[in-house]
Amino acid sequence: MNKSWGWLKSGIILGMSFLIAVALVKPIGVSTQYVIADCYIFCQLKPELAQVDTSPDGKTSYSSSNAYLDKSNGKYVKSSLNLANYGFVFVMSMFAGGFLASKLGGPKVDKEESWVPYVWQENIGSSGMKRMIGAFVSGFFILFGARLAGGCTSGHMMSGMMQTSLSGYLFAAGVFVIAVPLAIIIFKR
Repeated sequence: MNKSWGWLKSGIILGMSFLIAVALVKPIGVSTQYVIADCYIFCQLKPELAQVDTSPDGKTSYSSSNAYLDKSNGKYVKSSLNLANYGFVFVMSMFAGGFLASKLGGPKVDKEESWVPYVWQENIGSSGMKRMIGAFVSGFFILFGARLAGGCTSGHMMSGMMQTSLSGYLFAAGVFVIAVPLAIIIFKR
């Protein structure tokens, strides 16, 4: 028996979560945290990548010799020096929330479908390795596109559209213009 909340209840809860986040803290976005994690790792391996300067008037500025990490006046460097920031804790909480939901009786997946979903098996085959490679390559392109666009689906499409941002609507249109035909081509049945 599937105990799913259904699309309406799930949509209302998701919308309320985004509304609370925007009202109390800031818009939700996830892909930037990959950059923050990368910056943290690279700065551990090569500390000279992160520069922290304090001016005579007591203001602290952050910068990097890496042009990408130096974007937004060193915002990525600053966030990577303290991983206990809102965005990083939010991403870790997503993993914890998913795990908690699975343990508290969320929708169950058939044992034989846990690694390779039926729709994948019908169209591509039952190889777990093919599925993992497909998921990795797809994830890479999604993350690459998100960083190229300056934000991910949660930041652009969900938070952006909720704030009536033109870029949010354009991003959503672009996602669907690409995703729907691609899904039709890949999952023919």
